[in-house]
Amino acid sequence: MIDRLQRKLRRTFTGLWLSADFRRMWLSLTITSFGAQVTNLALPLTAAILLHATPLQMGVLVALETLPFALVSLQAGVLIDRVRKLPIVIVANVSRALALAVIPLAAFTDWLTIEVLFAVGFFCGIQNVVGGAAYQVLLAQMAGRRRLVEANAKISLGETGSALVGPGIAGMLIQALTAPIAILVDALSFLASALMLRKLRVPTDVPHPGPRPGVMHEIAEGLKLVRGNPTLWSLAWLAGLWQLLHHAQLAVLILFATRELGLSAGAIGLVYVFGGLGCVVAAATAERLAARFGVGPMIVHALTATAIAWQLYGLVAGPVWLATVALGLAMLLFDFGGVMFGIQYLSLRQAITPDRLLGRMTATMRFLTVAAAPLGSLAGGAVATLVGLRATLLGIGALGLVLAIGAMLRSPVRRHVRLPVPADV
Repeated sequence: MIDRLQRKLRRTFTGLWLSADFRRMWLSLTITSFGAQVTNLALPLTAAILLHATPLQMGVLVALETLPFALVSLQAGVLIDRVRKLPIVIVANVSRALALAVIPLAAFTDWLTIEVLFAVGFFCGIQNVVGGAAYQVLLAQMAGRRRLVEANAKISLGETGSALVGPGIAGMLIQALTAPIAILVDALSFLASALMLRKLRVPTDVPHPGPRPGVMHEIAEGLKLVRGNPTLWSLAWLAGLWQLLHHAQLAVLILFATRELGLSAGAIGLVYVFGGLGCVVAAATAERLAARFGVGPMIVHALTATAIAWQLYGLVAGPVWLATVALGLAMLLFDFGGVMFGIQYLSLRQAITPDRLLGRMTATMRFLTVAAAPLGSLAGGAVATLVGLRATLLGIGALGLVLAIGAMLRSPVRRHVRLPVPADV
């Protein structure tokens, strides 16, 4: 049994893992992923418990974190195609660290308000839009086109390993230090990541030469690429509707866990550990499952898994110990489906796109898929105010199943068994 596990680990970490620069990038992103696990719990818990936020305020908080996708994504894509990506990633990490540090400072000086959380969430969202898009293009350049699933799976394995252990530690930190102080851990993780990336060598990280026709023309070129490719256009619709539902769920799940199920910060941390296990399993099996069943079919199956998990969230009830386990198992299924969807989705859209348009494609897809997410958050908070938290989760799950069935029946994505190669790579 041990020998078999060792062989699997060796297979997982060969290939790209032999590159010292890839290992450095992997470790840097794993560190920030661990810190992000703290903030993923601490930020909404700060709003829900310390500041007694209403469902609508929770919806506004989540909406402001994603609003920058609608405001600056397209411009970010043009910038990323014009300059080197690595400096953008480093600056975004440092900026996000400084923004997060405002929360513990505000708590220490007794001027922490929901408006401060709104401002920090919005600023961090801008850094996520610009730095996140640059990171995705940088990863594709480092990996090469024929190893995209492998690269995305390895990066996800590091991120999901953090998701496995991070929430439990986050729950303990929040209970011991309070949520705002625990966020300082995330700020330090972004600083550490920026320091590690300073010496990264990426020979392929160069601006694409040629005349610059203007920002609006380049934005239009990215939009034309996505709209003119049936697979990219279908991916944009699927991911956009999924993000709409996901952010509606995000606005109410912490309130549901704390107020209706009576879970403590430690118990919620344990629930997220279950989710981390689902992430790890998805990252470890993504490449193998894509080879066996196809990239497109796995995207559809993953959507179905997340929709079922949303339904299960709304069905959780009972004493605290039972609710903790039940919610944890539902989150395990959701995170398995979410990570599996993300790995295959990123790999397929990167494979389709020529190198010179990777930045604009990434930013355009992020714009189209996440621009409506703030509306989902606001809708989730508003609906929960009217009909209750449990009914809102059940409704989100039902709509998720409709989306998954539509993808099975109509989307061209399901026909992509192998990754394509664009004509002008």
